[in-house]
Amino acid sequence: MENIISISGNVKFPITLDPGVWIFDDRRVDLNTYFDEAIEKTDALEEYTKSISKHWDREIMEGAIYPPTLKSEKKFEKEKVLTGTFGIPLAPFIKNAEPYEDASSVIIISRNGEEQVSLEDAMGMILGFSKEGKPLKEDGPIHAYFGDGSNSNSPFKNISSFQIK
Repeated sequence: MENIISISGNVKFPITLDPGVWIFDDRRVDLNTYFDEAIEKTDALEEYTKSISKHWDREIMEGAIYPPTLKSEKKFEKEKVLTGTFGIPLAPFIKNAEPYEDASSVIIISRNGEEQVSLEDAMGMILGFSKEGKPLKEDGPIHAYFGDGSNSNSPFKNISSFQIK
């Protein structure tokens, strides 16, 4: 149970998170490049529409058969998952917990103590959960990075829970 992270406090629904399953989540981001690239805010519906359109175009151009390139693409993605350094945005989890309107800050509770950040800053955070294909066992289970990368060299570590105030 030491790998389970909770979000509780001034929320309608306290939730628990298991970083061990995030490797399968499509929201994961590559932490090796995330802070270097310009972060574009995209609409989820627009992103979905683009991905469906791309798939549809591909089927029209190549047919519904699976050419050999699809196998190599899948192999590349599998290799990337096994060797990559990944994170996932914290915002969707906070939204699912549904903070009350008077919530204004988040306390990051770790073995090293507590840090308080604004709710707005927490909504932009990225939770690192793997490094070079391995879970963060020594100083994990997660690391928390500000969305702007200002603490990318010294993230919050040893996090056990998030308390919304």
